Amino acid sequence: MAPQRYIRLTTPLVRDNGSLRTATWEEALDRAANGFRRVIDRHGGDALGIFSCSKASNEMNFLAQKLARIAFGTHNVDSCNRT
Repeated sequence: MAPQRYIRLTTPLVRDNGSLRTATWEEALDRAANGFRRVIDRHGGDALGIFSCSKASNEMNFLAQKLARIAFGTHNVDSCNRT
């Protein structure tokens, strides 16, 4: 078996018909936003959650909880501070 090679992504990739292709940042972000919107419309905001890192700054965790509460409409936020 050949060794796994990792490459750094410099442009976003989107999946079309099971295959990945390069896309613009605008298209990739629109697809992500539409996916979040679809889940919220079908199942409500509590179907989503945010998992943040306890090693991130307080400011980063604050922004993560703001995204969850304001954009997603959920209180499902965990920063894994138990570690």
